[in-house]
Amino acid sequence: MADRDDFGAFLIGFVVGGVAGAVAALLLAPQSGVETRAMIKDKSIELRDKAVETAEKTRVKVDEFAVEAKTRGKEFVDSAKKAVTKKRPAETGG
Repeated sequence: MADRDDFGAFLIGFVVGGVAGAVAALLLAPQSGVETRAMIKDKSIELRDKAVETAEKTRVKVDEFAVEAKTRGKEFVDSAKKAVTKKRPAETGG
């Protein structure tokens, strides 16, 4: 589990570093202000679209996980009820 957390932290750092580098490159590039602003606008739209897509994928995965957790929880409760039901007659009859 710690490996997944470390990889997630690395991935976030990598993405943030990439964005910071891209912004620095745009701001320091030898272009006019109008061209730079247009590039920043285009990149921000692109990043927004990617963020929306990633958020949607994450929402779908969370929904799938919730359904799976609910199913496993129900199975656990059912098996616990069966175990208690099996054990009760033996305790009261003997």
